[in-house]
Amino acid sequence: MMKHNLRLLVVDDDTDDIELFIEAAKEIDETIECTTAHNGQQALELLKNTDHPLPDFIFLDIRMPVFDGKKCLLEIKKDDRLKDIPVIIYTTSKEVEESKALREMGAVHFISKPSNAEEIYYLVSFVLEEQLFESRLKK
Repeated sequence: MMKHNLRLLVVDDDTDDIELFIEAAKEIDETIECTTAHNGQQALELLKNTDHPLPDFIFLDIRMPVFDGKKCLLEIKKDDRLKDIPVIIYTTSKEVEESKALREMGAVHFISKPSNAEEIYYLVSFVLEEQLFESRLKK
């Protein structure tokens, strides 16, 4: 089986944050494929569409209009086809209690959104390398 390029789904209602995130991911490896959604409902529609390949990781903002990240995370974890995709919460929230609750709901990481591009690059590369390393260990 040919190894596919790394696929990320970035779910965030802030277009600027999405652009910074994609730039950071492409700097790490330009073959990374990024798909975006602007709220949890849009993300679930993409994930449940079997014509689309599933992402290797989902970066999920919590505070979004229409359908927030918590609801989206719960829906992902309920779905047998989606539940094993690592979900990294990527949010402006810095609440420790919220981060614990989200981990219990199945998120693998909780990252507070950095304020500048360099920090985003560092965080994205750190999380991806750590997650890729862990997924290789499991195989």
